[in-house]
Amino acid sequence: MMMKLNILFLIFFVLTVIPLNSFGQVTLSIEINQLRNNNGQVLLEFNNEKGERIMGITQKIVDAKCTIVIKNLTPGKYAFKYFHDENNNNDIDVNWLGIPKEGYGFSNDANGTFGPPPFKKMIFEIKGDTILKYVPNYITF
Repeated sequence: MMMKLNILFLIFFVLTVIPLNSFGQVTLSIEINQLRNNNGQVLLEFNNEKGERIMGITQKIVDAKCTIVIKNLTPGKYAFKYFHDENNNNDIDVNWLGIPKEGYGFSNDANGTFGPPPFKKMIFEIKGDTILKYVPNYITF
């Protein structure tokens, strides 16, 4: 009986001492800075490496920046896109040519020509807790 108790105590001790990412769970923090203003919100779509949507996230803006934290991720390859929804209509507003009026961005700071970048340019890998910093693109004429 005493041996079973010692084994249970040892298992409990090991589980409380081992860091969480030893079990494959990591945290990704995405900092979006230099937003044009505090109006609206930032909307972010988070995808796996196959382009399948994992989640959509809405985050408030404070002092022209926002931080989106995604917990309990499995290490792997991911991609995301985001935009500054200044008027809270949950849609990126564009001009008559289809050019975005609101700030936007993609993981890896990927850029496209006459449209969004190819998805493969957006894919990045995380192996442990990661902080990524971005500044949105604002197109002005």
